[in-house]
Amino acid sequence: MAVATVAARYAKSLLDLAQEKGLTETIYKDMLMFRETLTQSRPLRLMLKNPIVRAEKKTAVVRQIFSGRVDTLTMTFLDIVGKKNREGIVDAIADEFISQYDRIKGVKRATVVTTVPLTDDQREKFKQIVLDYTNGKQVELDEKIDPKLIGGYVLRLGDQQIDGSIRNQLNEIRLQFLN
Repeated sequence: MAVATVAARYAKSLLDLAQEKGLTETIYKDMLMFRETLTQSRPLRLMLKNPIVRAEKKTAVVRQIFSGRVDTLTMTFLDIVGKKNREGIVDAIADEFISQYDRIKGVKRATVVTTVPLTDDQREKFKQIVLDYTNGKQVELDEKIDPKLIGGYVLRLGDQQIDGSIRNQLNEIRLQFLN
């Protein structure tokens, strides 16, 4: 079975249980922290995916790192994932949980790349553009800075992109001259 399918099933089960227990926000924060930890720690990520390392050892390491930092429901869930020998896809499960949570709450994630940091007014305008475009309820805006843009912005929403950068405009002018 594909990793994405298995991860989606585990994430849905955790989300359903969290909703039933009234811990949706808590588990969401745990999954964000868990994913961030995996992103920042390459050795941990590699150890969890390594088939040579025994499941008991992986569970012990996860327990040592996250015990006391996450809710007991999250810790129990991670133990179950370990017992089922699914530690290698725990990052995909966390990603899928966050995606499913976002869908339920109407949260849209977008990335804006500019040459300088955004002001509060610009940030609100970009959020409004995303809300108007997607009919979402809330926007999580990831801001990145890229001096190669020269000026303007690039707004990415999923697999769609709005390129309002000066670099792109110069490329379009160059193509017009070449044709």
